[in-house]
Amino acid sequence: MQVIALIIIGAAAGFIATRAMKMETDIPTTIAIGVIGALIGGLVLRFLLALTGALGGFVGALLGAFLLIWLWRQYGRR
Repeated sequence: MQVIALIIIGAAAGFIATRAMKMETDIPTTIAIGVIGALIGGLVLRFLLALTGALGGFVGALLGAFLLIWLWRQYGRR
């Protein structure tokens, strides 16, 4: 059940992050950005702010997705 929740939260965060940063991606890439962002953001928020629960996970996923997109634009395709 945790994996399904991670995918759903990651997909939502990836969708919001890619649209907010004006990045056009396909659905699997959007979900991957959100899930990886959820892992990054969730770990960072849990360590730094000790936030838990669904809202903390969503905020962490969103922040992680923003960070991942920014890193991709800075150091990715050249």
